[in-house]
Amino acid sequence: MASKKRAIVVMALAMGLVAGCSTGSVTKEEGDALFKKAQASRQEWNTVDPQFEAFAKKGYGYAFFPEITKGGLVFGGARGRGVVYEKGQHIGYADLTQISAGFQAGLQDYSQLIVFENQAAMDKFKRNEIDFGANASAVYADTGAARSAQFVDGVAVFVRPTRGAMAEASLGGQQITYLPK
Repeated sequence: MASKKRAIVVMALAMGLVAGCSTGSVTKEEGDALFKKAQASRQEWNTVDPQFEAFAKKGYGYAFFPEITKGGLVFGGARGRGVVYEKGQHIGYADLTQISAGFQAGLQDYSQLIVFENQAAMDKFKRNEIDFGANASAVYADTGAARSAQFVDGVAVFVRPTRGAMAEASLGGQQITYLPK
């Protein structure tokens, strides 16, 4: 029991440290490059299943992360930057940071789509109040996944591995910070 509490305290401290390291803005050049990368990655998603685009447009808004890099050996972390849309309009960017502790080994890149069902969920995201902790679940982005997807607390999350491999049985959480355009 004490080791579990210790792990939670260490992770909380690490999240605070990592959050303090995040950047507060996106330059025009970074934004343009990220936007192009996101467009290309979304086309790949739509090749796998055209329903992803329809599902994203059905929501009030969404955040799309074209590349998140994750690695770990006992302790792990992930980092990525995404593009945020509201009612079909590009409104900003998002920084994703993840830490974890437990059995894990490997290095992996993946992309992630987070769809917000309504304005309340979108506003909560923009205020950085959505918790992507241990109780959040993501759907593996494969053919037919978008058709049967459900919103949980106004949010649906899809993950699509792009390269590498990761074996993991760990405890962790994601922090996503919204950056207006």
